[in-house]
Amino acid sequence: MKKLSARRRHPLAAVVVLLLALAATGGLYAAFAPAGKAQAEETAQSLAIDEGKKLYTVGCASCHGTGGQGTTDGPSLVGVGSAAVDFQVGTGRMPAQQPGAQVPKKKVIYTQAEIDQLAAYVASLGAGPITPTDKQVDPAGADVAKGGELFRNNCAQCHNFTGKGGALTKGKYAPDLEGVSPKHIYEAMQTGPQSMPSFPDTTMPEQEKKDIIAYIQTVNGSESASPGGLSLGGLGPVSEGLFAWIFGLGALVAVAIWVAAHTAKAKKS
Repeated sequence: MKKLSARRRHPLAAVVVLLLALAATGGLYAAFAPAGKAQAEETAQSLAIDEGKKLYTVGCASCHGTGGQGTTDGPSLVGVGSAAVDFQVGTGRMPAQQPGAQVPKKKVIYTQAEIDQLAAYVASLGAGPITPTDKQVDPAGADVAKGGELFRNNCAQCHNFTGKGGALTKGKYAPDLEGVSPKHIYEAMQTGPQSMPSFPDTTMPEQEKKDIIAYIQTVNGSESASPGGLSLGGLGPVSEGLFAWIFGLGALVAVAIWVAAHTAKAKKS
């Protein structure tokens, strides 16, 4: 009897064996599942790059070179990143219809899936700004007042105080920002298209970009509609007073001259 009881298993032995089996299974899953997922993502990225290269060869290579190295008709795309492609192609600026001082916004000819493939290929040519996520460009909860301050300090000299745009030198211009999507505003700040300077996260953090986007949407939203009349650049009483002095006073001077001239003519007659 003593010999048999010595061989009897402890009541918790089965539980221990079960826990060890589950741990081993979890370890195997942890070892193989992430690797499989990473491999699938890598395969999908490779396919996107391959498809993007085909689109690039047809629509972009004639100006930017077969390998994105650039030509006399277009700059190098090495290192511009996926954000630049998403902005330029997603706003219809690329492919360009004809050379000029500035490439205008026009109808988009690619689907978003094709734009993503083009962006993947160009990004593979060299590291650059990455296309932002929906969370990065969402202005919900942003500080509109802070965004207005940042916009006036960094953007208003070209885009006007309310983002209405304005003329620059040599036939270039700052475009109107009304109706531009938050993603494209964010990408423009990332990449600095055409005459615009770039504002990377090291210069302007992500939160400050969100604040600026919130400001632009607020001043151009339905809740901030103009009460009527000329907006005069949205500068407020300064521009309105200047307008009154220049045109109002000028009109009074013109009337005074006309009255004096006709009075003198009447006296002579």
